[in-house]
Order: sequence, then C-alpha cells, then structure tokens
Amino acid sequence: MKLLPLLTFAGGLSIARAVTVYGVTGVVPQTALSGPNSTPSPVVAVYVPPAFNETTLDVPAIPDPAPPTQFTLQLLQNAQDVNGLSIPQSGAFYGFSIEMSVATQVIGINSSFLNPPFLNLMSLIVERAGHVNIRVGGNTQETAVLVDSLSSGKIMEKDKEASSNPTLTPTLYITPEILYMLRNVSSLLNARWYLGIPMNDTNNPRLQIGEAAEAILGDFLLGFQLGNEPNLYAAHGHRPQGWAQFDYFGEFGVMIQAVANDDKIHIRNNIIGPSISDTFWTTESVWDTGFLQSYAAFPSPETADQIIDPQREFPHYLNHKERITDTLAQYLNSSNIAQAMGKPFLMFETNTASCGGFLGLSDSYGAALWAIDFGLQMAYSNFSGSLLHVGGVSDVYNPFNPPQTNASGFSQWSVNPIFYSVLAVAETLGRTNASKVIDLQANTGDIHTPAYAIYENDKIARLALFNYVSDSTGASDSTVAIAIGGGETGQPNGTPASVKVKYLLAPSVSDKQNVTWAGQTLGRWLQSDGRFQGEEQVQTVDCDQGSNTCTVKVPAPGFALVFMSDDAFQQAAPQSTATFETTSVTRTINTATVDQAVLATSNGQNGKDRQKQGSTSKGSTGAAQMVSAPHLAALCLFILAGVSSVCLS
Repeated sequence: MKLLPLLTFAGGLSIARAVTVYGVTGVVPQTALSGPNSTPSPVVAVYVPPAFNETTLDVPAIPDPAPPTQFTLQLLQNAQDVNGLSIPQSGAFYGFSIEMSVATQVIGINSSFLNPPFLNLMSLIVERAGHVNIRVGGNTQETAVLVDSLSSGKIMEKDKEASSNPTLTPTLYITPEILYMLRNVSSLLNARWYLGIPMNDTNNPRLQIGEAAEAILGDFLLGFQLGNEPNLYAAHGHRPQGWAQFDYFGEFGVMIQAVANDDKIHIRNNIIGPSISDTFWTTESVWDTGFLQSYAAFPSPETADQIIDPQREFPHYLNHKERITDTLAQYLNSSNIAQAMGKPFLMFETNTASCGGFLGLSDSYGAALWAIDFGLQMAYSNFSGSLLHVGGVSDVYNPFNPPQTNASGFSQWSVNPIFYSVLAVAETLGRTNASKVIDLQANTGDIHTPAYAIYENDKIARLALFNYVSDSTGASDSTVAIAIGGGETGQPNGTPASVKVKYLLAPSVSDKQNVTWAGQTLGRWLQSDGRFQGEEQVQTVDCDQGSNTCTVKVPAPGFALVFMSDDAFQQAAPQSTATFETTSVTRTINTATVDQAVLATSNGQNGKDRQKQGSTSKGSTGAAQMVSAPHLAALCLFILAGVSSVCLS
C-alpha cells in the first residue's frame, strides 16, 4: 500500500457520485457517469486531508506461533528487594510537542480566545499527573522572527514566498501575543512550556523570543530549545555543504555566549540541546566534538527516509521488541551518562514516524498500544520525559486535531487513539513523582504480551499488562495470574484481597474511532469537545486466597492497568476536572473570552529573582502530502544544559 491520493466513490447508480480526494493540495472538477447508459454528470469533489482520512489497514494475522494465553507474574512486594528499577518517574512523563506554525490552530487564536477543547484535553492530563509539559517549536522555530505587531492583526503569519528549503518551512513572524496566549493557558491549568528559539543565523542571533518568553511565561517556562535538527541544516539549505559536527559545536557555543551576554535573559541554565537525528550524524560523532563536556547535552538518532508500506510495517509496531526495546537500546549508554551527571534525559519530539506518520497505522488503536509500551519502556530506561509531536492536517500521527477551519468549533475536534495513551501512562505512573518502573519480561519474554510493574513509595502499586494480538474470537485473550510475595520468593504472602482494573480497548488494532478508556470515550472524529463521554467503568477482581493469586484477563487486543491497592488507585485516579464549555471561534457570538483582568499575563516578578527548582512536519506548512517517511519515530533527545539543579518536575 503506497501513500498516494485515494479516491472514494459514494452513491448509487442513479445519482451523481461524490468523490472524496485524500491528501492532495487542490481539487480539480471532474465528471462521472451515474449509470451505464447515462450522460456524464458533475462530481462533487471534497478535499479531505490525511488527518481525517478514514482508511484503515487490514488486521495483521495472529502470530505463529501464538503467544501462551496463560502465565503467572510472581512479584516482590518491596522495592528494595527488586533489582533494576528505574529512577523515580512523574505521571506527566508524556507531554506534547506542538509545531510552532500550528500553535494558533491548536491552542487558540490569541490570548483572549483559547480553544476550550484543547484546554479540556490538557485538563484531563493535569487532573491525573498534576501538570502537563508542552513544547512549542520544531522546524518552524528556526525561521521565527518576533515582531511587535502584524498589519493583519494576527499573532502569527507565514511568509511562504521565502520557503525555498526542501522541507518547505516558511519564515514565521510571531508577536508577543502568542506568548501571552501560552501564559493564559497556564493561568487556567498547570501547563508548563518548552519554547524553541532560532539558530539559523548565528552571526546575528535572534534572542527576542527568549527575552519576551522569560518575562511573560515566568515560572511556567521550563527551558529553551536552541536549534532543531542541526544535522539536517546542510541538506535543507540552511548551511553550506560540508557543514558538520564541529561547525555545529562552535555555533552552539556562539549562541550560548550570546544568551550569557543578553541582560534581558536572566536564567542561564535552561538551554536545551542538541536535537539531532542519525541522518548523516551519529550520537558518537557529536560526543567526539567535546560537546558533552562543554555543554552537557545529548543528541538522538532517526533513520533515513525511505518509502514505507504501512500495511507491511504494521506488525512491527505490534510487539514489544522491534519498535520498542530495539529502538531504545541505542540510547541506553547516553541515558546512563545522563544519570551519572545528574541530568534529566528527554525524548523531546517523537511519534510513530516522522514526516506525518503512516496512514492507517499512526492513527490506529495499535499505535495507542505501541505508545503506552514505548512510554513505559522509556521510563524504565531512565528517560525523564517524552513529547508526542503535533503537526498540521497533513499529519496522521497527531494525538488530536481541531476542525479544518479557522473557527475552532466546540464539539468538532477529533481525538486519535494515541491521545488515550498519554492518559494511560499518566495513571500508570501516578501523581507522586516517586514511581519506579521495571520491565517484567512477562510470559517468558513473549514479545506480544509484555508487562511492567510500578513501585511507588517502595511498595508494589500498579501493573501494566499488554496483549498485542488482535483476535475477535476471544481465543487469544490472556489470563494473567498475579501473586505478591510467598511462593518461590520466600517472602510473606502480600497478595491483596482484590484489585481494581482499567482497560484501554478497541474492537481491533486497526480501529481508529472506537477506543475507550475505562469505558469512556472522547468521541468520534469531528464530534469531540475534549471531555469524556459516558460513565467510568473500573473492574474489581476478587483474588483467590487459597492460591494467593489475582487473575486478570487482557483481551486480544487490549491494555489493562491493575491497581494493587486502594492507595495506588487513589494516587492515580483523576481528581476534579476543570472543564471549559464555551465555543472559541472567530465569530462574535458563543465565544470564550478571557478576561485580562482575571488572567495574569506576566509573571509578576523579575526573572532574575526566580529560582528554577528542581521533526519534520510537512503538514504544518501546507506542503504536499507525505510520500515517504523515516522507518522509525522522529526522535529528539535532550537534557537540560547547565547546573544539575534544573529538573523536569
């Protein structure tokens, strides 16, 4: 299956047929026959961008041999008895990376008009994790220019005439109003921001975005991403051919010095970099420049572009090995180095694939299972967080999409399965910021039925159980017997009298719009306001006191989150949710207007008086549809440069 425009015909033989054209930038009027003996009649052509393309993939075959459907997890009760646990992790492990050029489509029109569905979606995470981390940046940050105002009255404009590089990245003009918009989001809910600042011209550094952001965002500013994928600068025409790692090392130092010399930027230890992929460069080639010793920052790889058949690729995402442990194995050395230096290690921009994702795969329930597994494996591998990328309507990997107009309707958003993964990971890790994760190598290491244990406050708290097999007959459902202590461990029995279970479910791994988390849904495409619909369904499973086991079923396909105690359930359960019910549109009625007298738009104090505690997305530029993509996710790893007191929490 190639990523080419698709034509879908609808209608009977006696009427004119409608043509839906997916993934092209223009629609040419056509005609069609309404019957064998009829004359041509006009065809109604409707452009549907890839983000709303309903094409699904075939469900992959049941693995041969099929995984065992019954197995036991014999677990230790106390964390001090377990070898190999991760560092303490936060429920806010997953956040979002929003391409700078689509910020006004996703977040709001300006500081007074915020999109309630976006606020509702972020609120779902905040109520589970305590806060949400969001990065605004990407390729378009490199050409961003801060101006006082724009003649159009908008807060952002693209100069597409200047888009001559291979990624068609436009020059982006933004006003301080966009920063006030981010600040007002934080005034409504606990959102914290990473912000991209340009590195495309180190002879004349543009730090105005950083200056304004520090003053406006205040304590909600986590850090500045300096430069985006410099390993592709030469290929994209941003640097001369032959520009390489040592050139980057020198220019990064120039920018660091420019920040140090800027008396309007007072925080010196929140510069994030670098962001590289393994196209042309390797991680080790950056270490060889002395970057690590000089700047204390880490890069990450991404594979080279190639034509991908999503149907053939699909099974590779439906197991614990190929796109999970194999992908992350190459970063374990860097993760260890970060731990030794006392630095947080971030997967700054990722998703199922770069260049918009794989149609039918990236927007499927199978991708949601992959994202939960990938996130927990990163946590187990001592990453400190990861941001799922959000691009434009030409991108199929987006966790959510506003409606395809400049009027962001209240109940017209679309939520993709991968967004549910963020909620599932948040509840798996909880709000204590003390969760430690271990990969259990369950079912004798079977790659289709992985499992994780989460220890919290030194006790077993939650289990994450997967079943990647898609089998509607029920014959491939897993039955997992869970025992705490006792048995072969030689410890006193710690199996509880009962456990609570939440399920992330869909009819098949190919399904796009019928996903539920604990029985609740965020609605079908173009029908969501960002709030859950339906009553939450939490299953209670009584344990067998004779065998000291709790038996939990995991449907094929399915994800089960098992709470081993009432306290573990309470530490992860959603708290009261702030909801935003009014439409935010460009019309003068039914609008969500933010009262500037109520919402703070500055930090109320000087930045120097504060203390910090503790991909290529073609769709965002209106370019033609993706025809090729890297084999793996767009992976951008960072740690915060500067003193070790800087942290993510």
